[in-house]
Amino acid sequence: MHFANVILCRVTMLLCFVASPIIHASDDPLQSPMWDYLRNVFLGDTPYQFDDRIVVSVPPFAEDPTQVPVTVDATALSEKIEKIVVWADLNPIQHIYTYYPLKDVKPNVSLRIKVQQATPIRAAVLTKKGQWLVGGIYLDAAGGGCTTPSVANAAPYWESHLGEISAKKFQRETFGRYKFKVVHPMDTGLVDAIPEFYLQQLELRDAQGAALVKMDLSQPVSENPVFSFDVTQPSAQHSLWLRDNNGNEFEQPL
Repeated sequence: MHFANVILCRVTMLLCFVASPIIHASDDPLQSPMWDYLRNVFLGDTPYQFDDRIVVSVPPFAEDPTQVPVTVDATALSEKIEKIVVWADLNPIQHIYTYYPLKDVKPNVSLRIKVQQATPIRAAVLTKKGQWLVGGIYLDAAGGGCTTPSVANAAPYWESHLGEISAKKFQRETFGRYKFKVVHPMDTGLVDAIPEFYLQQLELRDAQGAALVKMDLSQPVSENPVFSFDVTQPSAQHSLWLRDNNGNEFEQPL
């Protein structure tokens, strides 16, 4: 009996050890089945914690899955920020963008995305101290946004407007807000016979050409994307630069 009890104890300890990664996944407030996998992809082994100061805002229901507004606001953080990584757990292409706030900007960015189904939307902030702070929200959505052909594919003259940028600047009490739109199909490559064609890089630059913001963009950003950034020196001159995956570059003073 004593030997049997020892064996039972060892088996129980082994099961607890094997199950520990599953137990770790339960710390996800959104209870996503993809959390452990995507945490490893985007955060690696770096320490992390969920933090309510990382505010992700989406509509109550995304009726148009090809144009879903998403805002990530990390201005409540006192820590200095290295980068912000945003992704959608259940998209076929999860990564949406990585945002690097370099100088003279507030870590508050808005854009529109494509989603394939209802999904958690995550924003992970890497601080200068080397810790990830994670926020997120569940997005209820109709399906098919990532596999719907862009409208540009039905418009015969869209090439002549490719890369056109329209921008507005709004003055706030202590900062300025840029909102700009870029004409681009942002094809995901998930539609038959339509190759991927999307903006990959973005920089908001000062008058000397130094970057205030850098962004790495992925296919789930919506067609003709609309971006919003907050700058702490609204009277300064700025310009916008972008490059797509075909090597086309676009630049315009704002």
